[in-house]
Amino acid sequence: MQVNRLFEMVYMLIEKKKVTAREFADYFEVSMRTIYRDVEVLSAAGIPIYTEKGKSGGICLLSNYVIQKSVLSENDQINVLSSLQGMKALNVPEVEPVLRKLAVLFEKNNADWIDVDFSNWGSGLEEQEKFNHLKNAILKHQRIRFDYYSSYGEATTRTIEPLKLLFKGQAWYLYGFCLSKAENRFFKVSRIRNLEVLAEYFIRETPPQVDFELFKRKPQEFLLVLKIEASMAFRVYDEFDQQAIKKQADDSFIVSVRLPEDGWIEGYLLSYGDAVEVMEPLWLREQIRKKLVNSLKKYV
Repeated sequence: MQVNRLFEMVYMLIEKKKVTAREFADYFEVSMRTIYRDVEVLSAAGIPIYTEKGKSGGICLLSNYVIQKSVLSENDQINVLSSLQGMKALNVPEVEPVLRKLAVLFEKNNADWIDVDFSNWGSGLEEQEKFNHLKNAILKHQRIRFDYYSSYGEATTRTIEPLKLLFKGQAWYLYGFCLSKAENRFFKVSRIRNLEVLAEYFIRETPPQVDFELFKRKPQEFLLVLKIEASMAFRVYDEFDQQAIKKQADDSFIVSVRLPEDGWIEGYLLSYGDAVEVMEPLWLREQIRKKLVNSLKKYV
Protein backbone atom coordinates (compact mmCIF):
# COMPACT_ATOMS: atom_id res chain seq x y z
CA MET A 1 0.00 0.00 0.00
CA GLN A 2 1.75 3.18 -1.22
CA VAL A 3 0.30 5.50 1.44
CA ASN A 4 1.67 3.32 4.22
CA ARG A 5 5.05 3.09 2.47
CA LEU A 6 5.28 6.87 2.04
CA PHE A 7 4.44 7.47 5.68
CA GLU A 8 6.99 4.90 6.81
CA MET A 9 9.67 6.41 4.58
CA VAL A 10 9.20 9.81 6.23
CA TYR A 11 9.19 8.20 9.67
CA MET A 12 12.45 6.33 8.93
CA LEU A 13 14.11 9.48 7.62
CA ILE A 14 13.14 11.44 10.73
CA GLU A 15 14.57 8.63 12.85
CA LYS A 16 17.73 7.81 10.84
CA LYS A 17 18.36 11.16 9.08
CA LYS A 18 19.61 9.42 5.91
CA VAL A 19 18.62 6.18 4.13
CA THR A 20 19.89 4.90 0.79
CA ALA A 21 17.50 3.99 -2.03
CA ARG A 22 18.82 0.41 -1.88
CA GLU A 23 18.04 0.17 1.85
CA PHE A 24 14.50 1.43 1.22
CA ALA A 25 14.04 -0.96 -1.71
CA ASP A 26 15.21 -3.96 0.33
CA TYR A 27 13.10 -2.98 3.32
CA PHE A 28 9.86 -2.51 1.35
CA GLU A 29 10.66 -5.29 -1.17
CA VAL A 30 10.18 -2.99 -4.17
CA SER A 31 12.48 -1.72 -6.92
CA MET A 32 14.76 1.28 -6.55
CA ARG A 33 12.80 2.90 -9.38
CA THR A 34 9.67 2.67 -7.20
CA ILE A 35 11.54 4.32 -4.31
CA TYR A 36 12.63 7.25 -6.49
CA ARG A 37 9.03 7.65 -7.69
CA ASP A 38 7.97 7.75 -4.04
CA VAL A 39 10.54 10.48 -3.40
CA GLU A 40 8.99 12.52 -6.23
CA VAL A 41 5.50 12.00 -4.77
CA LEU A 42 6.65 13.16 -1.32
CA SER A 43 8.41 16.18 -2.79
CA ALA A 44 5.30 17.15 -4.78
CA ALA A 45 3.30 16.90 -1.55
CA GLY A 46 5.52 19.52 0.09
CA ILE A 47 7.76 17.21 2.13
CA PRO A 48 11.33 18.69 2.14
CA ILE A 49 12.97 15.51 0.86
CA TYR A 50 16.11 15.46 -1.27
CA THR A 51 18.86 13.11 -2.45
CA GLU A 52 22.61 13.34 -1.90
CA LYS A 53 24.93 11.82 -4.49
CA GLY A 54 28.24 10.16 -3.88
CA LYS A 55 29.60 7.30 -1.81
CA SER A 56 27.98 8.52 1.40
CA GLY A 57 24.87 9.81 -0.32
CA GLY A 58 21.27 8.81 0.17
CA ILE A 59 17.78 10.15 0.67
CA CYS A 60 17.40 12.83 3.34
CA LEU A 61 14.99 15.29 4.93
CA LEU A 62 15.82 18.85 5.89
CA SER A 63 17.24 18.67 9.39
CA ASN A 64 14.58 20.95 10.91
CA TYR A 65 11.61 19.00 9.46
CA VAL A 66 9.12 17.55 11.93
CA ILE A 67 5.62 16.15 11.48
CA GLN A 68 3.19 18.60 12.99
CA LYS A 69 1.22 16.47 15.41
CA SER A 70 -0.37 19.65 16.81
CA VAL A 71 -2.74 19.67 13.82
CA LEU A 72 -4.77 17.07 15.74
CA SER A 73 -6.22 17.72 19.17
CA GLU A 74 -5.70 15.33 22.08
CA ASN A 75 -9.10 13.72 21.45
CA ASP A 76 -8.42 13.51 17.70
CA GLN A 77 -5.18 11.65 18.36
CA ILE A 78 -6.90 9.18 20.68
CA ASN A 79 -9.74 8.65 18.18
CA VAL A 80 -7.29 7.99 15.33
CA LEU A 81 -5.44 5.38 17.38
CA SER A 82 -8.71 3.81 18.55
CA SER A 83 -10.01 3.54 14.99
CA LEU A 84 -6.84 1.84 13.80
CA GLN A 85 -6.95 -0.47 16.83
CA GLY A 86 -10.45 -1.54 15.80
CA MET A 87 -9.32 -2.13 12.20
CA LYS A 88 -6.90 -4.79 13.42
CA ALA A 89 -9.98 -6.98 13.93
CA LEU A 90 -10.33 -7.07 10.13
CA ASN A 91 -6.81 -8.52 9.77
CA VAL A 92 -5.55 -5.57 7.72
CA PRO A 93 -1.77 -6.14 7.80
CA GLU A 94 -0.94 -2.50 6.94
CA VAL A 95 -2.57 -1.21 10.13
CA GLU A 96 -0.07 -2.52 12.69
CA PRO A 97 3.01 -0.53 11.56
CA VAL A 98 0.97 2.66 11.09
CA LEU A 99 -0.57 2.22 14.54
CA ARG A 100 2.84 1.74 16.11
CA LYS A 101 4.36 4.79 14.45
CA LEU A 102 1.45 7.11 15.18
CA ALA A 103 1.56 6.04 18.82
CA VAL A 104 5.21 7.13 18.92
CA LEU A 105 4.44 10.37 17.06
CA PHE A 106 1.56 11.26 19.38
CA GLU A 107 3.58 10.14 22.42
CA LYS A 108 0.75 7.84 23.46
CA ASN A 109 0.88 4.41 25.05
CA ASN A 110 -0.44 2.07 22.36
CA ALA A 111 -2.66 0.09 24.75
CA ASP A 112 -4.25 -2.98 23.15
CA TRP A 113 -7.56 -2.11 24.78
CA ILE A 114 -9.89 -3.73 22.24
CA ASP A 115 -9.79 -7.15 20.60
CA VAL A 116 -12.59 -8.23 18.26
CA ASP A 117 -12.82 -11.57 16.46
CA PHE A 118 -15.57 -11.71 13.83
CA SER A 119 -14.85 -15.29 12.80
CA ASN A 120 -17.14 -18.17 13.75
CA TRP A 121 -16.05 -20.83 16.21
CA GLY A 122 -14.22 -23.51 14.25
CA SER A 123 -14.03 -21.47 11.05
CA GLY A 124 -11.21 -22.73 8.86
CA LEU A 125 -8.61 -21.16 6.63
CA GLU A 126 -11.01 -21.21 3.67
CA GLU A 127 -13.42 -18.80 5.39
CA GLN A 128 -10.58 -16.44 6.32
CA GLU A 129 -9.26 -16.49 2.75
CA LYS A 130 -12.77 -15.78 1.42
CA PHE A 131 -12.95 -12.60 3.50
CA ASN A 132 -9.50 -11.47 2.34
CA HIS A 133 -10.39 -12.11 -1.32
CA LEU A 134 -13.56 -10.05 -0.94
CA LYS A 135 -11.69 -7.22 0.78
CA ASN A 136 -9.02 -7.11 -1.94
CA ALA A 137 -11.59 -7.26 -4.75
CA ILE A 138 -13.42 -4.28 -3.24
CA LEU A 139 -10.23 -2.23 -2.85
CA LYS A 140 -8.98 -3.07 -6.36
CA HIS A 141 -12.42 -2.73 -8.02
CA GLN A 142 -12.34 -6.26 -9.44
CA ARG A 143 -15.42 -8.24 -10.38
CA ILE A 144 -16.06 -11.53 -8.62
CA ARG A 145 -18.03 -14.67 -9.45
CA PHE A 146 -19.45 -17.16 -6.95
CA ASP A 147 -22.18 -19.69 -6.27
CA TYR A 148 -24.77 -18.32 -3.86
CA TYR A 149 -27.18 -20.37 -1.76
CA SER A 150 -30.47 -18.80 -0.68
CA SER A 151 -32.13 -19.48 2.68
CA TYR A 152 -34.14 -22.17 0.85
CA GLY A 153 -31.02 -23.97 -0.41
CA GLU A 154 -31.38 -22.78 -4.02
CA ALA A 155 -28.02 -22.22 -5.75
CA THR A 156 -27.33 -19.57 -8.40
CA THR A 157 -24.11 -18.32 -9.98
CA ARG A 158 -23.62 -14.57 -9.62
CA THR A 159 -21.16 -12.08 -11.08
CA ILE A 160 -20.84 -9.07 -8.79
CA GLU A 161 -19.10 -5.73 -8.69
CA PRO A 162 -18.29 -5.71 -4.95
CA LEU A 163 -18.64 -2.39 -3.15
CA LYS A 164 -18.75 -2.96 0.59
CA LEU A 165 -18.62 -5.48 3.43
CA LEU A 166 -21.09 -4.95 6.28
CA PHE A 167 -21.40 -6.66 9.64
CA LYS A 168 -24.97 -6.80 10.97
CA GLY A 169 -26.94 -9.17 13.17
CA GLN A 170 -23.95 -11.44 13.92
CA ALA A 171 -23.20 -11.99 10.23
CA TRP A 172 -21.12 -10.53 7.40
CA TYR A 173 -22.82 -9.30 4.23
CA LEU A 174 -21.39 -8.36 0.84
CA TYR A 175 -23.00 -5.36 -0.84
CA GLY A 176 -22.47 -4.98 -4.56
CA PHE A 177 -23.93 -4.56 -8.03
CA CYS A 178 -25.30 -7.84 -9.39
CA LEU A 179 -24.84 -8.00 -13.16
CA SER A 180 -27.59 -10.60 -13.71
CA LYS A 181 -30.19 -8.63 -11.70
CA ALA A 182 -28.84 -5.22 -12.82
CA GLU A 183 -29.20 -3.76 -9.33
CA ASN A 184 -27.42 -3.49 -5.99
CA ARG A 185 -27.89 -6.52 -3.76
CA PHE A 186 -26.83 -7.91 -0.38
CA PHE A 187 -25.28 -11.38 -0.10
CA LYS A 188 -24.65 -13.22 3.14
CA VAL A 189 -20.94 -14.11 3.09
CA SER A 190 -21.47 -17.50 4.77
CA ARG A 191 -23.63 -18.57 1.79
CA ILE A 192 -20.99 -17.71 -0.80
CA ARG A 193 -19.19 -20.72 -2.30
CA ASN A 194 -16.54 -21.19 -5.01
CA LEU A 195 -15.49 -17.54 -4.93
CA GLU A 196 -13.40 -16.41 -7.90
CA VAL A 197 -11.80 -12.99 -8.32
CA LEU A 198 -11.92 -12.09 -12.01
CA ALA A 199 -9.37 -10.18 -14.07
CA GLU A 200 -12.12 -7.70 -14.90
CA TYR A 201 -12.16 -4.20 -13.44
CA PHE A 202 -15.08 -1.85 -12.96
CA ILE A 203 -15.72 1.81 -12.23
CA ARG A 204 -18.57 2.38 -9.80
CA GLU A 205 -18.86 4.76 -6.86
CA THR A 206 -19.28 3.22 -3.45
CA PRO A 207 -22.13 4.89 -1.53
CA PRO A 208 -20.83 6.49 1.68
CA GLN A 209 -23.62 4.87 3.67
CA VAL A 210 -25.86 1.95 2.81
CA ASP A 211 -29.34 1.62 4.29
CA PHE A 212 -29.44 -2.11 4.96
CA GLU A 213 -33.16 -2.09 5.73
CA LEU A 214 -34.10 -0.80 2.26
CA PHE A 215 -32.78 -3.94 0.63
CA LYS A 216 -34.23 -6.53 2.97
CA ARG A 217 -37.34 -8.41 2.04
CA LYS A 218 -40.34 -7.28 4.03
CA PRO A 219 -42.12 -10.54 4.92
CA GLN A 220 -45.33 -10.66 6.91
CA GLU A 221 -44.78 -10.37 10.64
CA PHE A 222 -46.54 -12.42 13.30
CA LEU A 223 -46.72 -12.51 17.09
CA LEU A 224 -44.69 -15.37 18.55
CA VAL A 225 -45.41 -16.40 22.15
CA LEU A 226 -43.09 -18.94 23.75
CA LYS A 227 -42.81 -20.67 27.09
CA ILE A 228 -39.15 -21.35 27.81
CA GLU A 229 -37.81 -23.34 30.76
CA ALA A 230 -35.52 -21.80 33.37
CA SER A 231 -32.57 -23.90 32.18
CA MET A 232 -32.44 -21.69 29.07
CA ALA A 233 -32.30 -18.40 30.98
CA PHE A 234 -28.89 -17.57 29.48
CA ARG A 235 -30.32 -17.75 25.95
CA VAL A 236 -33.50 -15.88 26.84
CA TYR A 237 -31.56 -12.89 28.14
CA ASP A 238 -29.05 -13.07 25.27
CA GLU A 239 -31.55 -13.30 22.43
CA PHE A 240 -34.62 -11.29 23.45
CA ASP A 241 -35.25 -7.72 24.56
CA GLN A 242 -36.00 -7.23 28.23
CA GLN A 243 -39.49 -5.87 27.43
CA ALA A 244 -40.41 -9.14 25.68
CA ILE A 245 -39.62 -11.33 28.70
CA LYS A 246 -41.94 -12.16 31.61
CA LYS A 247 -40.51 -14.38 34.31
CA GLN A 248 -43.00 -16.83 35.84
CA ALA A 249 -43.40 -18.12 39.40
CA ASP A 250 -41.70 -21.42 38.47
CA ASP A 251 -38.72 -19.47 37.01
CA SER A 252 -39.75 -20.27 33.43
CA PHE A 253 -40.25 -17.44 30.91
CA ILE A 254 -43.06 -16.26 28.68
CA VAL A 255 -41.55 -14.47 25.69
CA SER A 256 -43.69 -12.40 23.31
CA VAL A 257 -42.03 -11.01 20.21
CA ARG A 258 -42.97 -9.99 16.68
CA LEU A 259 -40.95 -11.75 13.98
CA PRO A 260 -41.01 -12.01 10.17
CA GLU A 261 -42.37 -15.18 8.62
CA ASP A 262 -39.22 -16.90 7.42
CA GLY A 263 -37.82 -20.41 7.16
CA TRP A 264 -35.20 -19.90 9.85
CA ILE A 265 -37.67 -19.64 12.74
CA GLU A 266 -38.47 -23.37 12.87
CA GLY A 267 -34.83 -24.38 13.06
CA TYR A 268 -34.23 -21.72 15.68
CA LEU A 269 -37.04 -23.01 17.92
CA LEU A 270 -35.91 -26.62 17.52
CA SER A 271 -32.46 -25.58 18.78
CA TYR A 272 -34.07 -25.19 22.23
CA GLY A 273 -34.86 -28.91 22.29
CA ASP A 274 -37.57 -29.81 24.81
CA ALA A 275 -37.02 -26.57 26.77
CA VAL A 276 -39.46 -24.53 24.67
CA GLU A 277 -43.19 -24.66 23.91
CA VAL A 278 -44.84 -22.60 21.18
CA MET A 279 -47.97 -21.05 22.66
CA GLU A 280 -48.86 -18.87 19.65
CA PRO A 281 -49.49 -18.92 16.74
CA LEU A 282 -51.27 -22.24 16.37
CA TRP A 283 -50.09 -22.79 12.78
CA LEU A 284 -46.45 -22.62 13.88
CA ARG A 285 -47.14 -24.88 16.86
CA GLU A 286 -48.58 -27.44 14.42
CA GLN A 287 -45.58 -27.15 12.08
CA ILE A 288 -43.18 -27.78 14.95
CA ARG A 289 -45.26 -30.77 16.11
CA LYS A 290 -45.13 -32.34 12.63
CA LYS A 291 -41.37 -31.84 12.40
CA LEU A 292 -40.86 -33.49 15.77
CA VAL A 293 -43.10 -36.43 14.82
CA ASN A 294 -41.25 -36.93 11.53
CA SER A 295 -37.91 -36.70 13.31
CA LEU A 296 -39.02 -39.23 15.93
CA LYS A 297 -39.92 -41.74 13.19
CA LYS A 298 -36.26 -41.90 12.22
CA TYR A 299 -35.34 -43.21 15.67
CA VAL A 300 -38.19 -45.66 16.45
